[in-house]
Amino acid sequence: MDKNEGWVEKLKAELPQHTIINASVSGETTAGGLRRLPAVLKSSQPDLVLIELGGNDGLRGFSTKKLKSNLTKLIEISEKSGAKVLLSEVMVPPNYGPRYSKSFNQVYFDLADKKNVMLMPFFMTEIAPKSELMQRDGIHPNIKAQPIIVDFVKPWIEKALK
Repeated sequence: MDKNEGWVEKLKAELPQHTIINASVSGETTAGGLRRLPAVLKSSQPDLVLIELGGNDGLRGFSTKKLKSNLTKLIEISEKSGAKVLLSEVMVPPNYGPRYSKSFNQVYFDLADKKNVMLMPFFMTEIAPKSELMQRDGIHPNIKAQPIIVDFVKPWIEKALK
């Protein structure tokens, strides 16, 4: 799917009063995001940072302690730059086992509470079960899902910016 067809580009059209920068990199882990975030913050000086990272950490079976540490640093660096933070819940597929899945998911709730940041529910919960909205890999949403993601994310961003 072309990056211009993704939900972030479509969100730009829905929120023209805001400058929206897509700093995501496909396949990135929280460690990769952590390495890149300071430069992104310095160059863009955002009012809001949407952190939607961790899925690739989970797919690789990384430690939830490392996930929590990296997400904590991402939140702290974003806030130190003056940006508000909207943290998106992320989940791993159920075949990773209930103990890991629960521990992984709990990281997001714990951080939202501990760091007092808004937690947006995982937008894939409604999309992933519908094969017609998923790419062949069964992990990523397809082009048909992009407007649905925009409709889900937009009110959370508006709320976080208030």
